[in-house]
Amino acid sequence: MLIVQKFGGTSVGTTDRIKNVARRVAQARAEGNDVVVVVSAMSGETDRLIGLAHQISPLPDQREMDMLISTGERVTIALLAIALQESGVAARSFTGRQVGILTDAVHTNARIEQITAERLKESLAEGVVPVVAGFQGINQRSDVTTLGRGGSDTTAVALAAALKADLCDIYTDVDGVYTTDPNIVPNARKLSKISYEEMLEMASLGAKVLQTRSVEFAMKYQVPVRVRSSFNDHEGTLVTKEDLEMEQEVVSGVTYDKNQAKVTLLGVPDRPGIASKIFGTLARENVVVDMIIQNVSQGGMTDISFTVPKGDARRAKETLSKLAEEMGVQDIQLTENIAKVSIVGVGMRSHSGVAAKMFSSLAAEGINIMMISTSEIKISCVIDSKYTELAVRTLHDVFELSKTPPQKSEKGKAKTARRASK
Repeated sequence: MLIVQKFGGTSVGTTDRIKNVARRVAQARAEGNDVVVVVSAMSGETDRLIGLAHQISPLPDQREMDMLISTGERVTIALLAIALQESGVAARSFTGRQVGILTDAVHTNARIEQITAERLKESLAEGVVPVVAGFQGINQRSDVTTLGRGGSDTTAVALAAALKADLCDIYTDVDGVYTTDPNIVPNARKLSKISYEEMLEMASLGAKVLQTRSVEFAMKYQVPVRVRSSFNDHEGTLVTKEDLEMEQEVVSGVTYDKNQAKVTLLGVPDRPGIASKIFGTLARENVVVDMIIQNVSQGGMTDISFTVPKGDARRAKETLSKLAEEMGVQDIQLTENIAKVSIVGVGMRSHSGVAAKMFSSLAAEGINIMMISTSEIKISCVIDSKYTELAVRTLHDVFELSKTPPQKSEKGKAKTARRASK
């Protein structure tokens, strides 16, 4: 069995923890598995390096930032390879360049275009454990690129797909995916498994267990991903393809995201091409827009509101200021004290009344909804950020997510198997 194991910054935060990771890798090898290891920088190291750059320049060159922050993972791979060698396991460290992770040319947020992985295959054939630097690759000009926050998850799943691995284990400081944040709801329940679609929605809506792009890779290439803790031996949560039993649960989880801001353009001329100009301009600045609402036109004018990550909000407003003047927009407003609260579940496809239940429960707590966005398996509401924790607890309770779902009888399981085989 070929397993890709990824260890996050907390898991390799000290030399003692790196030794603990080495023991886990050695154990997996002793059980007869081939193992490829992907690691992040030691916890706090990337922020430290970014801080050094900002001590020199308020807006450092992005190419140089990639060269700088990619060094954090290089330290970790060398230390872990040494720790494995000390424990009697043959190991060799590799950078993203050395394993052939080729990306586009977007510095600090590159996307993987190809992985050759030849040196990884050679090492595995020799019985050597490859230890790979996550988060990084190279572009066509051989410049170092990085994959953005959480990019080591993407590296691990992409390597698992390229190598056709049987499993990708993501080790972190939590022991699985929970129905919501246990820090807000202490009786939140750990899920034994979750579908790719649900996990993708939860990751994009604020759940910080897995990086969104890593889930996209897993879903596209059907890589089974297991979220586990590096500090205990619990089974964790398996992220896999949807099965019929998953539809029994209407809602699987509640997520929240306080890293949101709302930009509102007031008095926008309501004519063809205006929305294209607005959002095309933001796209060229690599500003990711999430929820969009346009009001009904009155007197040839309308209002347009949209949400963006809080870190991009002021840049988005400044970017649109000149354009707004050219188009005759009356005003641009920025609201930063908002949060997005969402419910997610594949069971929504086959159950009615879910939205009404969500909206009425928030209304009963006096929580006003500013914006609403839906898909087949999620409903998101933008609310005042001061009500975030109350909203999460309310929705978790009203959908009874702390309860363990009833197990199917043998007769029911047989019926499910027959339906799945058709």
